[in-house]
Amino acid sequence: MTAGYDPYAFEPFAVTVDLAVFTVRAGALHVLLIRRGQEPYAGAWALPGGFVLPRESAETAARRELAEETGLPEELVAALHLEQLRTYSEPDRDPRMRVVSVAFTALVPDLPEPAPEGGGDAAHARWLAVHDVSELAFDHAVILADARERIGAKLEYTCLATGFCPQEFTLGELQSVYETVWNTTLDRPNFRRKVLATPGFVEAVPGAARLTGGRGKPAALYRPGPATTLHPPLLRPEGSTR
Repeated sequence: MTAGYDPYAFEPFAVTVDLAVFTVRAGALHVLLIRRGQEPYAGAWALPGGFVLPRESAETAARRELAEETGLPEELVAALHLEQLRTYSEPDRDPRMRVVSVAFTALVPDLPEPAPEGGGDAAHARWLAVHDVSELAFDHAVILADARERIGAKLEYTCLATGFCPQEFTLGELQSVYETVWNTTLDRPNFRRKVLATPGFVEAVPGAARLTGGRGKPAALYRPGPATTLHPPLLRPEGSTR
């Protein structure tokens, strides 16, 4: 112990993690929520998360809690790109004790049913359309709003949108991601031109195509390119939801 330092001079507090995990399905932005099985807020919807164990990092705890509470496949959880959103530290945000939460956000492509199943202290878990979410436990409504704004902003300057897509996707599917997150309609030829003119954004899959409905010819397939940022940025139209 460092000389002159008294750890008991400070009031102890806990550290938790919370996760805002998004996907796009049926033309709407969805978030992964759990129904709390214990007090406080038993029966209320909440973001997945929980307490950081003494020998864990915040990111390790986030992946553990996500797997435990939602039943998502371990290989998917392990491969997720988690981005730290911010720290939430209001003194009274948790009625049990002083709790500081490190929040993360992540994107996943639309996953096949069945829906995730709850575990740990979660009664069950499911994907809910963001526009259908009303009240959440703790300050999770604030975290969700912050996470949604972060994703909308990052779509302008990064290649984040491909994280919502399957491994191979059409430009129409990529455009749908932008329209869903931004709650707007984009001009198809203009969007296609901007995407294909941005170095490293997407790469064509040679010889691959997919029928997308209607009587037109199959649409070409693409995969994420090596770029991580967009130059120039793909800016949101004025009036779109932020």
